[in-house]
Amino acid sequence: MIFSVLVAVVLPLLSYSIYVVFIEPRFNPLRNIPGPPDRGLLADQLGLVMNPAHSPRVHEAFVKQFGRNVRIRGILPWDQRLFTLDPVSLTHVMKNTAIYEKPWQSRRLITGLIGCGMLAAEGQVHKRQRRVATPAFSIQNMRALVPLVFAKGNQLKDKWLQILASANAQAEKGQTPAGVKLDVCHWVSRGTFDVIGSAGFDYEFNAIEDESNELFNAYKEMFEVAISQQQGLRSMLAIYFPIIDTLFPDDTVRTVRRCQGVIQRVAGELIQEKKKKLAEADKAGSAYQGKDLLTLLLKSNSAVDLPPAQRISDADILHNINTFMFAGSDTSSLSITWTLYLLALYPATQTRLRAELLAAAPPAPDGPAAPDEAGALYGALAELPFLDHVVREALRLIPPVHSSIRVATRDDDVPAAAPVRTRVRGGAFEARASVRVPRGSFVHVPVEAFNLDREVWGADGWAFNPDRWDSLPEAVARQPGLYSNLLTFSAGPRSCIGMRFSIIEIKTFLYVLLTNFVFAESDEKIGKANVVLTRPYVVGKLREGSQCPLLVTPYVPGAEA
Repeated sequence: MIFSVLVAVVLPLLSYSIYVVFIEPRFNPLRNIPGPPDRGLLADQLGLVMNPAHSPRVHEAFVKQFGRNVRIRGILPWDQRLFTLDPVSLTHVMKNTAIYEKPWQSRRLITGLIGCGMLAAEGQVHKRQRRVATPAFSIQNMRALVPLVFAKGNQLKDKWLQILASANAQAEKGQTPAGVKLDVCHWVSRGTFDVIGSAGFDYEFNAIEDESNELFNAYKEMFEVAISQQQGLRSMLAIYFPIIDTLFPDDTVRTVRRCQGVIQRVAGELIQEKKKKLAEADKAGSAYQGKDLLTLLLKSNSAVDLPPAQRISDADILHNINTFMFAGSDTSSLSITWTLYLLALYPATQTRLRAELLAAAPPAPDGPAAPDEAGALYGALAELPFLDHVVREALRLIPPVHSSIRVATRDDDVPAAAPVRTRVRGGAFEARASVRVPRGSFVHVPVEAFNLDREVWGADGWAFNPDRWDSLPEAVARQPGLYSNLLTFSAGPRSCIGMRFSIIEIKTFLYVLLTNFVFAESDEKIGKANVVLTRPYVVGKLREGSQCPLLVTPYVPGAEA
């Protein structure tokens, strides 16, 4: 009896497994387009296209050898994926969000960390959340946060001046140090955490001054442990079999749970306090004047013209604040860090940019004194052509998000700008105008590859050249992307909702830091690691996490001449 039951259960599972592993892949239409050869049972090709140490060379070799729509193999033999560097193909994928979603594996990973906010939600849930959040990210609301960003930038500047003054005092009997080595990645991250804490919650982390705040440490530790130090195979198995984390929690799981408990308690209280202030103001017949994203979200969510069915829950509010914390602090801090690193590599460009910034607005010792002054100062910065070129070029050359992925929810024909060499019956090949993508197949979205494509950006497409933005090749205009035909902020309906705020943050911090400090390379070589985001690390010290040590000295007018 037991044997019969086992046979009845095991045989169908075994048959299905044989079909999925050995039979179905043979009929996958993606096998009919060109791609690198399969090297063995466990030899996936993801490392080739996702490691920033060599991915630009691999991407370029793919285009030359296979064309702009390429088949690559995922982790297992039956995981055939479409890797596309065709602008028409990618535009189709990014635009049709009902067909191409984030894979459930990615969504489960994100949801388990920060909840089901806009980064993880799909379909009507995502549309509802985005509809509520969009008014909060209007140009007017983002400009209202400019004084806050200046205040945090100046606070970071003051902290660095203290560190440099202390180093100079210790060296008073000898020569003044050529520069103090600062981990710019670490310090800028503390600054952007403070910015998003104030802008997101109306909450002071005080991370620039010290790292003792309970909520700050909960976010920082959760992001660092769960993202930057993932444990490979175990993390992957836990996505497919969540019961592993329930039955056998390890240190990472326990840390994330502890941090989530702090966030739900403290941030949950902030949400309730903010709702109470809004209700009290409404009862008094006045409008609560909070400018933080939490206030704006709550106002938008309770707008009289929003049907009750379209409103989102307090849990959704918290999940999206968590999303803003992750996306708003980490990506912006990395963009600023990489820009300062590039300027350290190119001192002439740094000097030229500093001259433009100083000519537009010499810095006051304590920064803009009033909100109107801060708004006027940022208005002047926003019009500076070379600052704009440097920011665009840095975001092009080292996008924080190296690549992304989508999965087809149904069979689809993806159009292509360039003919796709496709194998047909009998083994012959013909050029086709589209690629057949079967349901369940992954589509790799190579953000970095689009931004560095030398057939599009020119022969110097891998170099840092801000002046390219004075006269771009015609092919750039055909590239998809929300920002300047770059994929850095994604494209289509799921593009980055916080792009405007990110640009404000990047330009403001660059102004404050470059008009007060000079940045140079240190004695430690910096590499790039794709760990969810493209992070800097000291070569030979990858396990120590994100680091970008640079030599920082106070700027002295005339010293660079």
